[in-house]
Amino acid sequence: MTQIQGLSQEEVRLRRAKGQGNNIQLKTGRSYLDILRQNVFTFINNVLFSIGIALIILKRPGDAIVSVAVVFLNTIVGVIQESRSKQKLDRISLLTRPKVTIIREGKKEIVDPSEVVLGDIIQAQAGDQIVVDGSIVDDGKVDVDESLLTGESDLIPKKQGDRLLSGSVVISGSACYEAEKVGLESFANKLTATAKAYRQVITPLQQEINLVIRLLLMLVSYMWILIAIYSVIQSVDLVESVKMAAIIGGLIPNGLFLMLTTTYAIGAVRMSRTGALVQQMNAIESLSNVNILCLDKTGTLTANRLALNNIYPIDISEESLREQIGIYAASTKAGNRTNEAIANDCPQSAKTVAEEIPFSSDRKWSALAFNLPDYQGIYVLGAPEMLQEKVSLNTEWQERIKDLTDCGLRVLVFAYHKDIQPLYNTAGKPQLPTTLQPIGLISIRDELREQAAETLHGFRQAGLDIKIISGDNPNTVAALAKQAGFEPNIMAISGQELAQMDNEQFAITAEKTTIFGRITPQQKEQLVAALRSRGNYVAMIGDGVNDVMSLKKANLGIAMQSGSAATRNVADMVLLNDSFAALLPAVQEGQKIINGIQDVLKLFLTRILYVSLLINSTNFIGVDFPVSVKQNSLLLMLTVGIPPLGMITWARSGLASRGLIRSVMHFVIPAAITILIVTKIVYLVYWNYKDIAIAQTALNITAVLCGLLLISFVEPPIKAFVGGDAFSGDWRPSILAFFMLVIYVFILATPELRNFFELVALQPKDYLIITGLVTTWAFSLRFIWRQRLFDRLLGIDLQVPHQ
Repeated sequence: MTQIQGLSQEEVRLRRAKGQGNNIQLKTGRSYLDILRQNVFTFINNVLFSIGIALIILKRPGDAIVSVAVVFLNTIVGVIQESRSKQKLDRISLLTRPKVTIIREGKKEIVDPSEVVLGDIIQAQAGDQIVVDGSIVDDGKVDVDESLLTGESDLIPKKQGDRLLSGSVVISGSACYEAEKVGLESFANKLTATAKAYRQVITPLQQEINLVIRLLLMLVSYMWILIAIYSVIQSVDLVESVKMAAIIGGLIPNGLFLMLTTTYAIGAVRMSRTGALVQQMNAIESLSNVNILCLDKTGTLTANRLALNNIYPIDISEESLREQIGIYAASTKAGNRTNEAIANDCPQSAKTVAEEIPFSSDRKWSALAFNLPDYQGIYVLGAPEMLQEKVSLNTEWQERIKDLTDCGLRVLVFAYHKDIQPLYNTAGKPQLPTTLQPIGLISIRDELREQAAETLHGFRQAGLDIKIISGDNPNTVAALAKQAGFEPNIMAISGQELAQMDNEQFAITAEKTTIFGRITPQQKEQLVAALRSRGNYVAMIGDGVNDVMSLKKANLGIAMQSGSAATRNVADMVLLNDSFAALLPAVQEGQKIINGIQDVLKLFLTRILYVSLLINSTNFIGVDFPVSVKQNSLLLMLTVGIPPLGMITWARSGLASRGLIRSVMHFVIPAAITILIVTKIVYLVYWNYKDIAIAQTALNITAVLCGLLLISFVEPPIKAFVGGDAFSGDWRPSILAFFMLVIYVFILATPELRNFFELVALQPKDYLIITGLVTTWAFSLRFIWRQRLFDRLLGIDLQVPHQ
């Protein structure tokens, strides 16, 4: 076939001038205006802003400022962090944008898809995504995955004249196609606009927090109605009614969801420093939940560098075998690393190929047909297991193959058939001659990645079960795994054995086995699905196009930067330094985030529950409203305002508890009920014998002390504090709580600050009484936790934290 010339530069210029280019600007995320609007104009923000405006109208600017200060602070932090996230995601989007190879004036150029114009000739190889619609114009053949278009993962063979649809992925082979639809007419641009545009992913953790906030909104709305009725019946002053509404509105933890989003953004930035770039925000939460990590051996466990180890001629000379395998590697159009390793060691000139079946990870073999006067026949190179029905090897050679694979080498059989016959049947499916004559074995060695053993050990220490899934012989993979530190007795199984199992056997085997060899892309996908079906949270790491389907099936898909464009496009995370060692700190970072959020949520929910019950119960018995706007803001700042920032920063790694709500109930319900009792007692005692200002101050002091002690119960620095949560030994949260106490004492001791927050000075004996009550409360609460009294009452089936 005549060499393809493609368009000239002048033709390209004219077509681009006519608007026939592919340079459509696609939105890759929210605008800064979108970020500002979505952070400012939330439902609860609008409510609190309205209350603040009402307070200003009623000439209470101090209360107005205090009531909305937290909203403004959270909004500012959210806008800044999400703007940084947008910048990072935009850079990631540009980084992972696929490149295309075009032919112009007979020369190949690698360009951005936006440089393509109508009529351009584009070369597509294994792993490339088809970026514009077109038809194959040369004699190349490709197998494409059109699952992004049809949802079906079957490979579709394409040859000269067949159409390639943008959005599909080349799995094997090589061909040139002409761009027939570009710009908005191309499906690829529509697909890219959908795939790359920002989408607000609601993760399981966010869903549970969303549920909590919605329930609290219902509770607050109910309480607002009660306050309105109470104000009308009791003829409460309008200013006091608005202040009570502001306090009740503060029960909604509007900063909690924003804190979660902000924490995810901070985590994404931290992960990028280790070389792990997050493409989907839910990847951070996924990391914290992963308990099974699946690795594709090539490119992850190994360095993706192959070298020819040795050749073993069968009934021919070594010189002849080297010549023939060298010609084979030089002549194939569908290059891969195996062929490159052979070509480097056995250099030969390419010969004209009559027909070719390119290698695919599904078949695990490739074939070339030559019909030249001096070189004729069909040559096949592939895995011995996949060719055993066509190639007959005696016991000696079978033992040789086993010995080589046990040493961690990849073994291929090279076979020959002297007669020329079609390599494709009438349906276009690949076919081989009935029998093939073996002429040699080839052993290929993989290079183990640096720090592979150390990284895998770190994964196991983090609580992850490792599965290695490969297209190579299971014995070869097991040998490499043992070199990387796996136990000598690890279980290994082949894809052929898995194919004989029913679904139940398959799922059980998937969970128990560590090494999976001779696995097809469909089986990879099936393995991930089987592991998920048994309640596991699965992450899959891959770099080749054969990993695309399994990455999409996993809870978390992770790709290598140097891998195929297809894997990077579907992955939730990309490892920029091409080392899965960078993933270990990312896993630990994700676990820290989720554990930190759970700790913070315990504090938030405890405060919300006891304050709402306190307000309702005091109104029910007809006493004055227990808190003011400023007092409530002070309590909020000291107990659940500043401390959570430190707790998230210092959170521990380790697998997070499953089921957020159930895991925090063990802590929240006993804490909230007991704080309600002690604060209610203090308030009623002082309300009966003193004026309202003293009663509110005594209540505020009690609530602050209880709230600060809760921080030490959430992160117990010593085992004496263990009861509601597991022992951490971390003193930092408790030290932070102590500093909050120092600030509070300073406020109480400073008349100007004390008056601003509407507090009054108490007698020394009052401080001693309150301190004694809080100490008694702390010991009582610890006893309730350790005896699981509320757990048994509510039927919460949780293990008692280790004492």
